[in-house]
Amino acid sequence: MRRREFITLLGGAAAWPIVASAQQQAMPVIGYIGTGSPESDAFRLPSFHRGLHETGYVEGRSVTIEYRWAEGRNDRLPVLAAELVRRQVAVIAVPASTPGALAAKAATTTIPIVFYIGLDPVELGLVASLHRPGGNITGVTGWNVTVGPKRLELLHEVVPTATSIALLVNPTSPDLAGADLKEQQGAAHTLGLGLHVLHASTERDFDAVFARSVQLRVGGLVIGTDSFFNTRKEQLAALSVHHRVPTIHQYREFAAAGGLMSYGTDTSDLSHQVGVYAGRILKGEKPADMPVQQATKVELIINLKTAKTFGITFPLPLLGRADEVIE
Repeated sequence: MRRREFITLLGGAAAWPIVASAQQQAMPVIGYIGTGSPESDAFRLPSFHRGLHETGYVEGRSVTIEYRWAEGRNDRLPVLAAELVRRQVAVIAVPASTPGALAAKAATTTIPIVFYIGLDPVELGLVASLHRPGGNITGVTGWNVTVGPKRLELLHEVVPTATSIALLVNPTSPDLAGADLKEQQGAAHTLGLGLHVLHASTERDFDAVFARSVQLRVGGLVIGTDSFFNTRKEQLAALSVHHRVPTIHQYREFAAAGGLMSYGTDTSDLSHQVGVYAGRILKGEKPADMPVQQATKVELIINLKTAKTFGITFPLPLLGRADEVIE
């Protein structure tokens, strides 16, 4: 080998780490705001990653994801959003958190944001319209608040002798709590039921909520559509069984963890769409031109094992309407 060729090869070899480093630094960065923890969001992350992969992005290879976790505290969300703005991420993804989406919107008018929420984003002021959001934010809505009254109806169908039902809301999420209360009050009035509103914003509140439910002799408890409650599904299911309070939640994972029933949209579909939208934005699409997607499927999950613990017999027509029965 000639001396000049050897020097050229040596110089090229020395440059390889620099090139690799430059490529790594050039990877776009997504900011991810989770209302819970990596553990509580574990059921949601694979769908989000799958959506990214479908648009050509794989974490660690073609995109970097900066995770920020609120650990169930809504008051931390503005701080986390501000951190990601300072980090100058390319996109902010906020799956399953209305307070998180509002915090992200308040933090930036330039960085694209993709949300997944259970309320009408137009009424919240997140977007100008569903078809043309018009700003730096778009996403998916699951309408879980809208179908909330059906959860109360389902509990009444299972416990027809009940004269009252309790509703659990989080006072630190006033938009969700107010919307849930309005919807449930209407449903309770139609069914001739009394409605007791209970509050929880920390884990320490849950024991008192179920003790109060027993004291009030309610026929069941409807868990409101709040991201904090979503991150404590297993704990809420266990307390429901322990206190023998029939309880319904919006997500399947609650029934799978031992809760009596769940009724709502499939969170994996919605998280997947957030990943798809985040990837499309990285490829150059503008949130202003990306219509807000709307969930079309609502699923009913029944846990028969828990029903037997409560001494509850599900009506056959209701079992026939279930999308899944856990035995």
